[in-house]
Amino acid sequence: MFCTKCGANVAEGAVFCNACGTPAGGAGVERGTSSPVVVAPAAYVAAPVVPSFAPGVTYAGFWLRFVAHVIDSAIFAVIFGAFAVIALLALGGGAVLDSLKNAQNSGDAFPLLIMGWFLVFIPVAIVITWLYYAKMESSAHQGTLGKIALGLIVTDMEGRRITFGRASGRFFAKMISGMIPLAIGYIMAGFTEKKQALHDMIASCLVLRKL
Repeated sequence: MFCTKCGANVAEGAVFCNACGTPAGGAGVERGTSSPVVVAPAAYVAAPVVPSFAPGVTYAGFWLRFVAHVIDSAIFAVIFGAFAVIALLALGGGAVLDSLKNAQNSGDAFPLLIMGWFLVFIPVAIVITWLYYAKMESSAHQGTLGKIALGLIVTDMEGRRITFGRASGRFFAKMISGMIPLAIGYIMAGFTEKKQALHDMIASCLVLRKL
């Protein structure tokens, strides 16, 4: 069908017009006929991408996304904190602390212990975080626990569920957003037309809010 605002061709299953961003929830008009032919919304013709939300979704702004990020960060803090405590207890808490104290006093082994910890912990943390975001955002939920709590979903540019590969690309693109000073890569979600952060643009994704 065609966009009722700009006349661009809108793909079936699309939530927004790819040219002007107008919601495609209303009926379109089929061109090339002497009299207008009403075409039913794609969400009701084919298997809908988001059947419950297609008529009522909007772009999610910066602050909603920030709160969702805080919720996810709190969840990870609890998980990794519990993991650290369990690991310490499994190794014998008192013995480990005594070893670290003795190593620190010797001035030789302590830096190696710290370096070894980070060489193991940081890669494991990155892998767990990547799988969490990519799996959740490409699942039927289309979002992490923080996004689910606020009614946010991650889609492609036409409002469809994204693949695991695209969700992974979006996750690693966040590293590029994070390299820009003053968090501008993330703050872009507050003033771009479709409320996209830099990593959303790189992965061709949208973050939508259910109304």
